[in-house]
Amino acid sequence: MKNFTFKKLAFTLASVFVISSCSAQEDETQWRKLDPDHTVLLTLPQGKVVIELAPQFSPKHVAQFEKLSRAGFYDNTKFYRVIDGFVAQAGPEDESEKDKSVPILKIEEEWQTDKNFTFSKVQDNDMFAEQTGFKDGFAIGTNPSEHKAWLAHCPGVLAMARSSEPNTASSHFYFVNGQAPRYLDRIMTIFGRVVYGMNHIQSIQRTSVIDGEHAVDARDHTPILSMQMMNDVPAAEKIFIEVEVTKGPVFEKRIEKRRARPNEFFYKKPPPVLDVCQVPIRSRLISAK
Repeated sequence: MKNFTFKKLAFTLASVFVISSCSAQEDETQWRKLDPDHTVLLTLPQGKVVIELAPQFSPKHVAQFEKLSRAGFYDNTKFYRVIDGFVAQAGPEDESEKDKSVPILKIEEEWQTDKNFTFSKVQDNDMFAEQTGFKDGFAIGTNPSEHKAWLAHCPGVLAMARSSEPNTASSHFYFVNGQAPRYLDRIMTIFGRVVYGMNHIQSIQRTSVIDGEHAVDARDHTPILSMQMMNDVPAAEKIFIEVEVTKGPVFEKRIEKRRARPNEFFYKKPPPVLDVCQVPIRSRLISAK
């Protein structure tokens, strides 16, 4: 966004809500391997970050991000707007030739559903949706009355920044790094999520306060050393990840347990409601095969 538009609205995913590592004892958890054709390896000075893209929900944004990543477009660009507990946003210098060289995209903020639409439900009558749940590992909101569904702004998601007008996104992107800004659901395009290395996203240098005033010299902004599609990474440097399957009785049982809070620590039980953004989707490293 120009000045306070969303082309400069960076959402860094703060928190442990998006990913959590799992112990070997969780035998019931079902796993799936990430598709390397739609997995990104982001290298920051502080370490590696693995991102799962979502072409099934935001195909045009994923295609453009993959094309730019393969071309090295993001290499040496910086996180120029990073707000503590909110977002981390990166991209080329605003209005530069590099910035203007990228095609503008039509927003992919939601999709149509029908009677065959299925997902693992978490909550009815959520504050921002008639229902929430998970689809293919991604947190979603849905309004059956409208036959619409969308990806939710939970910590760790990757979305495309834009100007005030809806169809103005191109290459600037952000990670949510704090409390879920769900008020941005349905007006931004989410197209991926962090599945490994969220601690490195959290350690990106903060640059500004909530009103956009810069607090850190641009020379100190965190750079992107490289952004690569995992299939393009040399074999010895690939990172193989499995993520929790978010459908079926095993996952549904975990959701119910999390809602009920059966642990004795909760000597006073909270209401039996569950924020979809407070359901950590597990991930784990696996060896190359």
